[in-house]
Amino acid sequence: MAFQPIVDAERRRIHGHEALVRGANGASAAEVLAGVTEDTLYAFDQACRVAAIRSAVALGLDTRLSINFLPQAIYSPEACLRLTLKAAREAGLPLDRITFEFTENQRVVDHDRLREIVETYRHHGFRTALDDFGAGYAGLSMLAQFRPDTLKLDRALVDGVDASPARQAIVEGVMLTAARLGLDVVAEGVERAEEFRVLRSLGVRLFQGFLFARPQLGRLVGDAEIVWPDEA
Repeated sequence: MAFQPIVDAERRRIHGHEALVRGANGASAAEVLAGVTEDTLYAFDQACRVAAIRSAVALGLDTRLSINFLPQAIYSPEACLRLTLKAAREAGLPLDRITFEFTENQRVVDHDRLREIVETYRHHGFRTALDDFGAGYAGLSMLAQFRPDTLKLDRALVDGVDASPARQAIVEGVMLTAARLGLDVVAEGVERAEEFRVLRSLGVRLFQGFLFARPQLGRLVGDAEIVWPDEA
């Protein structure tokens, strides 16, 4: 696993780390996923969860941990959580410090099943995040149906936001909606200081991207390693 920090620009500290799967010789998540078949999907999803929890705790995690999950790999929410609960318990990681991220990049065919998954995770104390918000199929309708705890703004909205009044207006609207619903918002894929400054002016507090720190294979980034751009 590689870990990339999610930073809190208001408090100037690390808010959490996202666990990102890597393959042999540092192969990307996309390369790894390309080799996963329908028959191996469940085992792959389970292995990633356990590896993320065990690795993060072994590396000294003292913040939140975000883990991506594949809704199509879950045949039963309760049954598929057993190994996750066991790994967290054995590692000593409180469940309320784990956020499970699901994406809107792929069309969700069975909305009832996804709602059951999200509600089951919330029942056990996990938090959930809607990843890649603004880039996928359902957008606001998924937000209304599943009410995650966190929205992660997709790179498509973040890229060039400093020079795009349209993107700024959309982000401003998302921030207003999130505030009304009591949701956290993370701007991901932030690479330029200009993007950061505009997003901060729009009320974004949590950030993730190369501007602050790149994913690190087999280690956690510390507060002192974060690159903070000048907000002025």
